[in-house]
Amino acid sequence: MGLINRKLHDVIVNKLFKGKAIILIGARQVGKSTLFKQIIESKDNVLNLNCDDPTVRTILQDINLNTLKRLIGNNKIVVIDEAQRIQGIGLTLKLITDNIQNVQLLVSGSSSFLLQGQLNEPLTGRKFEYHLYPISTEEIFKHVGLIGTKQFLESRLIYGSYPDVINNIENPHDILMNLSGSYMYQDLLSLEGIRKPAIIEKLLIALALQVGSEISYNEISQTIGTDSKTVEKYIDLLEKCYIVFRMPALSRNLRNELKKSKKIYFYDNGIRNSIIQNFNPLALRNDAGALWENFFISERVKYNHYNQNYCNTYFWRTTEQQEIDYIEENNGKFTLFEMKWNPKKAKIAAPKSFVKAYGEQDFHIITPDNYLDFLVGF
Repeated sequence: MGLINRKLHDVIVNKLFKGKAIILIGARQVGKSTLFKQIIESKDNVLNLNCDDPTVRTILQDINLNTLKRLIGNNKIVVIDEAQRIQGIGLTLKLITDNIQNVQLLVSGSSSFLLQGQLNEPLTGRKFEYHLYPISTEEIFKHVGLIGTKQFLESRLIYGSYPDVINNIENPHDILMNLSGSYMYQDLLSLEGIRKPAIIEKLLIALALQVGSEISYNEISQTIGTDSKTVEKYIDLLEKCYIVFRMPALSRNLRNELKKSKKIYFYDNGIRNSIIQNFNPLALRNDAGALWENFFISERVKYNHYNQNYCNTYFWRTTEQQEIDYIEENNGKFTLFEMKWNPKKAKIAAPKSFVKAYGEQDFHIITPDNYLDFLVGF
């Protein structure tokens, strides 16, 4: 498909040389380094520091200001890849930002639980922070147009949207199996206290099989043979690795609303399908509805982030099984979404009990015919 322009490219270019570090965080292999390369390709005086290189790590570890000045020299842009590999990197970045004038820092990190913990305090007020996800529907639409985007839909529901997968669609299986294997857990397994990779794999399979359903930490813990606290801890880490994300239930007005329920979605359908090793076409699957729901919600997360549409997100369900798949709350107003892969099965209105409790709201049924209305900015 060729090199796809990322939505964040122009956003980051417009923030260059504004006196703040630019931090780019996301899962491994979503294209962070490629995006920085595109941004700096026509620029002079660039210093590239890859923290996977042991020499770079040695130099940056516990570095002082004088050594930093010698390292940076006359360079105007400093790119630091895989910054989470450096202990105390936030203080190093603070030294540069505060003391070396007219130098732009471009910093990428693959795991927010390591990187953000080191960055937030030292870099308060000194950074622009962005999240990069697998390729979005809007990015594909701008690259191949309407027909190409529609033709590509089933492939994305099954194989997902990682850059390597999209550019090697003849052979996505090996790429996905490698991505969803030990490579994905490298950051997790480097943490102290994570001693059970087999439990993580069992947990991911359990989550993949329950996409779009409410989950119970207790039930999952019994299924995979551990305790519920371990399940909650590992889900939290998987979320911070950009593998899955949680969605809470909306519960405010009705006594019979489910209060503590959660759903868990995958940021990428291809990763989800590779975990259960099912790449069958949609016509041969019994989980097409779950794939459609996971796809649209994860794409909507990307769309909202890239377009700075800040909102709270929920699902809604009552003990009588009335439900709404996905809700966005923005400035006190709700927008309701019901995902239907088969439009013939769609209901035409929000549940009456929801309307009675919360008032009339925008209600949308999302099908393959209209989904682009909510994922493309024009």
